[in-house]
Amino acid sequence: MNKKHLWGVLIVLAISAFVLYTDLKSTPLSEILGTAHGLNIWALIMVFGLMLLSYVCEAGILATLAHRKDEPKRSAWSFLRIPIIQALFNAITPMSTGGQPSQLAAMIQMGMEVGRSTSILLMKFIIYQIVVFFAYVFTIIFGFHTVMTKFAGLAVFIAIGFLIHISSIIFLLAIMFAYRFTKRATNWLMDLLGKFMKKERVENWRKATLEKIDTFYAESQKLKKEKNKLVIASVLTILQLLFFYSIPFMVLTALNVPCSWSSVTQMNIMIIMFMAIIPIPGASGGAEYSFQTLFSTFISSHGALILAMFVWRFATYFFGMILGIFGWIFKPKRIKSTESN
Repeated sequence: MNKKHLWGVLIVLAISAFVLYTDLKSTPLSEILGTAHGLNIWALIMVFGLMLLSYVCEAGILATLAHRKDEPKRSAWSFLRIPIIQALFNAITPMSTGGQPSQLAAMIQMGMEVGRSTSILLMKFIIYQIVVFFAYVFTIIFGFHTVMTKFAGLAVFIAIGFLIHISSIIFLLAIMFAYRFTKRATNWLMDLLGKFMKKERVENWRKATLEKIDTFYAESQKLKKEKNKLVIASVLTILQLLFFYSIPFMVLTALNVPCSWSSVTQMNIMIIMFMAIIPIPGASGGAEYSFQTLFSTFISSHGALILAMFVWRFATYFFGMILGIFGWIFKPKRIKSTESN
């Protein structure tokens, strides 16, 4: 971690502290303590258990994609530390831009070559994006009308987040299933931009974009050939997202708030869409605001709402940061990969 990352941590803590201070200032502490006194402890433990299970599933995905014959055995910790390190760097960099590089660094530390590590992460990314695509579409179809009716202002930002996500996923799918068309379309777009911008800049964009298209296509073809790995990794990705998306429901259960799992989970997915367009490390400020806005439909007490927001934010954000720091400090034994056959 460098100074830039430390600044990210400080920004996140400062904004989160300000939001918490503002909420506590307008809410009697006795109300929050009264709500905390009646917490369902087992459900509260399950909140953090779901987050851990999400990390375990992600580690399982990496271990599955990394497996091959004659590969030396690596410890479970060497794979488990990768998603928690990603959680740390996702949290402290704008738009979660530090997550992918940190995973690559963690895999190199465990002894994997740069090329193979990049390949595994790309395959994981492809599977994740496809599963997320169906989750987002399902949520928008069945849950967006509720948000549009009650929270028209927030609905606009959720729609923007949805469009950004879906655009990137459609582009990824186009590379996989319409490779030549995607390259032609990219060249056409770059030619068009070249008429309005500096040609040198556009040519650099063209080269970088075409290289990424070629890389994604090559990895998608590898993935298609390894059907067993594809199925196992897809199932683990579905479980990973189910555990993660179910955390707010378990938070409300811990507060003894009666609610529907499907309704709460749909709301949570929409919050994640909204957080994706906030250019601040960890989407600080916007995440807390969106949670309170959407989940006020389930919780009548403002004190309970503040407590629910704090537990949710700590479990899904600060908990991962804390684990990620330990993951970064305690490195696994470096085991060099065998040469592929």
